[in-house]
Amino acid sequence: MFGINGPEFILLLLIGILVIGPQRLPEYTQKLANLVREVRRMASGAREQLKEEVGIDIDDVDWKKYDPRQYDPRRIIKEALLEDDTKPVSAGGPAAVAAAASAAASHTEERPARIIESLGVGERAPFDSEAT
Repeated sequence: MFGINGPEFILLLLIGILVIGPQRLPEYTQKLANLVREVRRMASGAREQLKEEVGIDIDDVDWKKYDPRQYDPRRIIKEALLEDDTKPVSAGGPAAVAAAASAAASHTEERPARIIESLGVGERAPFDSEAT
């Protein structure tokens, strides 16, 4: 809790007891207990309100999906560069069939010539006033 281990916590408790004093110690322990109860009540109330508004329970959420460390650009680029792109394709797979069909179609059919229209010297390009 807060990066404090057991011996450090005991030392802080002893310092707190010495600073507060034995007369006021019961009063402060009661205040601390009330504070802890109030924080727990608020946390459970927030959990219930979230469940009512969103419709999911906090325990059911997969928090690994929302971990920003998984979106480290260096890691993404490294994985993309090390990824093997030469995956074997089966002979009857969809990619192989499509590639064979397009290769056969390109050899048998002639493509129409591409017509490129250019403007004459001094001719203005068409302008559509409604398009802007």
